[in-house]
Amino acid sequence: MEDDLLRRAVALKYEKEQDAAPRVVAAGQGEIANRIIEQASTSGVPLYQDGSLASLLVNTPLNTEIPFELYESVAEVLLFVYRLDQRLK
Repeated sequence: MEDDLLRRAVALKYEKEQDAAPRVVAAGQGEIANRIIEQASTSGVPLYQDGSLASLLVNTPLNTEIPFELYESVAEVLLFVYRLDQRLK
């Protein structure tokens, strides 16, 4: 139960034609995090685990771009998703 309270999840969206940077479209802790993870899993959205990054992003206002300071860390997430997508093609 304590692990559930510490669980954090953040969903990002990035459309390179429209967005200057990825945006936070969902974020939460505990049960909300569980719902975000469940929705991503059932929708076929790749999951990337980085507790430190999630902790830094979880309080970012929804539908706002990620902070500039986190660009490099989030770029690693995007690279992970890109490589996964390439393997599935």
